[in-house]
Amino acid sequence: MNWYLTVLKNYFGFAGRARRKEYWMFVLFNMIFAIIAMVLDSVLGTTVGILPYGIFYFIYILAVLIPGLAVAVRRLHDVGKSGWMMLIALIPLIGAIWLLVLMVSDSKPGENQYGLNPKELITA
Repeated sequence: MNWYLTVLKNYFGFAGRARRKEYWMFVLFNMIFAIIAMVLDSVLGTTVGILPYGIFYFIYILAVLIPGLAVAVRRLHDVGKSGWMMLIALIPLIGAIWLLVLMVSDSKPGENQYGLNPKELITA
């Protein structure tokens, strides 16, 4: 949960690097909270037509859109890629697979153009 809160505290932080753990813990908690929002919408009857989500889900997704993009860009910086590589996801199927490969890749050791390696900062 601390990793999720760390990402939210760094709301507009597109600079720097993010470890795999920071990114994937944010993704995990983001999915859990999105499902909770969908259940809440269903229970309260605020869904949109036959769709399983409604106002609470949309508010939550809008609230975490920017920090989600920011942590993804920092994750790409950690593997030595530009944040603009997010656009590769626009290529059907292959783009999403390649982006997934980048997100699960290990950090580039040492300092790169985006800053110091966060793993080495913690162990040092």
